[in-house]
Amino acid sequence: MNTAISCASAHGKIKAIASKSVAHRMLICAAFADAPTRILCEETNNDIEATAECLSALGAKVERNAPYYDVTPISPAQASKNALLPCRESGSTLRFLLPVVSALGSEATFLLEGRLPERPLSPLREELETHGITISGKSELKVSGSLIGNEFSIDGSISSQFVSGLLFALTLLGGGKLTVCGKLESAPYVDMTVDALSLFGVKITKENNVYTVSPIQKLVSPSLVEVEGDWSNAAFILAFGILSGDVEIYGLSSASLQGDSAVIDILREFGADITYCDQTRSYRAKRSALHGIEIDASQIPDLVPILATVASVANGKTLIYAASRLKLKESDRLKSTCAALCALGAKVSYTDDSLIVEGCERLSGGVADSAGDHRIAMSVAVAASVCKHEVTLKNSQAVNKSYPRFWLDASKLGVTINHFE
Repeated sequence: MNTAISCASAHGKIKAIASKSVAHRMLICAAFADAPTRILCEETNNDIEATAECLSALGAKVERNAPYYDVTPISPAQASKNALLPCRESGSTLRFLLPVVSALGSEATFLLEGRLPERPLSPLREELETHGITISGKSELKVSGSLIGNEFSIDGSISSQFVSGLLFALTLLGGGKLTVCGKLESAPYVDMTVDALSLFGVKITKENNVYTVSPIQKLVSPSLVEVEGDWSNAAFILAFGILSGDVEIYGLSSASLQGDSAVIDILREFGADITYCDQTRSYRAKRSALHGIEIDASQIPDLVPILATVASVANGKTLIYAASRLKLKESDRLKSTCAALCALGAKVSYTDDSLIVEGCERLSGGVADSAGDHRIAMSVAVAASVCKHEVTLKNSQAVNKSYPRFWLDASKLGVTINHFE
């Protein structure tokens, strides 16, 4: 699908969608708890559905009764053997459930789509293989064996999802220790995993670089949990406001553990006019005079495409560094962010580790391609609000991976959208 986009000024109020990062974790905990759990998750998307389908394939009963997910759990001993696990393009689903399946001792085949087979599994793969697991294949990843031992070690510099997956596995193994070597990238996402497990009765302590999961017989269901608003996707709504109008977004937790909640401070550093109303628990972003800044992307990689979009019309130069991991996302986001914004008239270049953006007053418009990446697609839509001419976005359906409601919400803000084949 292709989409023609134009926007003179964005105005309106939007509710933040449910966080897929939180939803993944809640679903996994609920699937192995001692009793059923109802999860209030007002929206779903391709990634969340992938985790739900995989847990169902393992034997849990995961039903979508909007706005809830109702999860009837299974014990590890009851897990299905030789299950087919459709991960779609969800890296979280694969990296969380690969250690889980290994801990269960269930042979399984993970079905990977899109760019997911190319995304790294090392050093997680080697650590699992060292502890008794056999892994083979690529787009169909076959896993067999049972994890041996309860002490693991992992390099934290590739993906925090490896750490989270092993914490889930240690919980199912009855406790143990995980040593994280090197710098832990996207550390707040591990905090989210610890928080989710804690909600289900698991005690995890951290001393220096060692996580200790206390022995537990079973996860304890809290009966009802709520998935908070998604900060990663809220960033696009906030950017519409500071680039072109006056936008309000509600349903976000100001005390969230989500690493991408840092977007507020980063946008304010650009000079953005963003205020918080405690009474309505909403953030208001107004059109602002912006200036270039330097951004360390090591803990907030998912924000880079939209921050580069903001930088494209900020006065002066913006440097986004420590961003090499972006090459391993749904697209090579260093290349795809640069290509999409340059196609619209921005001045962007990239290195192996960074993006360099020279701001200009306005972009020209034109034709850009999402490269099949949801965050590139949404960034192009926001960029259209500062373009002189209409923007055509190719492969605009990519938003369904994380934010299927995006085009509807953009329309509510006054963005003119026309889809065509």
